[in-house]
Amino acid sequence: MSKVVVSGKTVEEAVRQGLAQLGVSRDRVSVQILTQPSKGFLGLIGVKDAKVELSLLPEPETESIPVETATTLPLEPAVPEAETTQSTETDPYEEAVRFIKDVGKSMGLDVTVDVQHAKDVTTLHIFGPDLGLIIGRRGQTLDALQYLANIVANRYSGSYIRIVLDAENFRERRKKTLEELADRLAGRVIRSGKEVVLEPMSPQERKVIHAKLQAHPQVKTFSKGEEPNRRIVITLK
Repeated sequence: MSKVVVSGKTVEEAVRQGLAQLGVSRDRVSVQILTQPSKGFLGLIGVKDAKVELSLLPEPETESIPVETATTLPLEPAVPEAETTQSTETDPYEEAVRFIKDVGKSMGLDVTVDVQHAKDVTTLHIFGPDLGLIIGRRGQTLDALQYLANIVANRYSGSYIRIVLDAENFRERRKKTLEELADRLAGRVIRSGKEVVLEPMSPQERKVIHAKLQAHPQVKTFSKGEEPNRRIVITLK
């Protein structure tokens, strides 16, 4: 086999795969880039991998060196391969940040993103003017953007990672609002003796309501319906 055509997320990755298939080093091939990689719209739609063609070069001619001459040639120290190979891995969090900034730019917003790592989750805090556009009604736009950012990041990660987006401390403010709502509705159920059915909520918001009323002595909660119209019901025990 003297020629291969391979694809990869980057040109470097495609070249590495081609070298592995041919079983040779980089200096033994010529590389022709057939297709440059493209991330598509917002990093998701129309994504294209890089495609390269690797062709084996002719074997170099060896020059005979007399033994007495060869013994006088200086020996050059071998350079460890690890020192000459640069990492081409893509940081999934940088890709998520780039995606968020691209979305903000498409909305006419100039945003910055701060990455905060924790044990099981990484929070990306978004800063900038007019973040209400990114948050949306009751955080619906922020939740949708978070879903897409997770898809983008996990395309570049070898293991699953979880990302939470926040803007203007919306997550904490929304949690407090939901907990206050849970208390008010629990009181209504106790006074009227009738169950209360809440409007559809995301799984994260339903979790806040369930947790708030889990230890309540007089009411209990459960969910009914199918996503995205699943609702919480508060009723007497």
